[in-house]
Amino acid sequence: MEQKKEAPEYQKSQQLAAAEAPRVEPMTGAQASYLKSLAEEVQEPGAYQQGLSKREASRRINALMEKQRLEDLPPHTD
Repeated sequence: MEQKKEAPEYQKSQQLAAAEAPRVEPMTGAQASYLKSLAEEVQEPGAYQQGLSKREASRRINALMEKQRLEDLPPHTD
């Protein structure tokens, strides 16, 4: 009889774990548009991919913005 009790408890713990797991949200339309144009602008078309998460799109946008900022700086001379 213990096995019958363990099965529902196991299922309950799986349901709780699934509910607590972070959800992956797809990137927004605005993120997709901005990432695509920014990737083209800094000549890294591979940075844009369909199906990215919001977090990954944000990370790539930040990296491309930093690259763009560095490219806009005057050359360093000693």
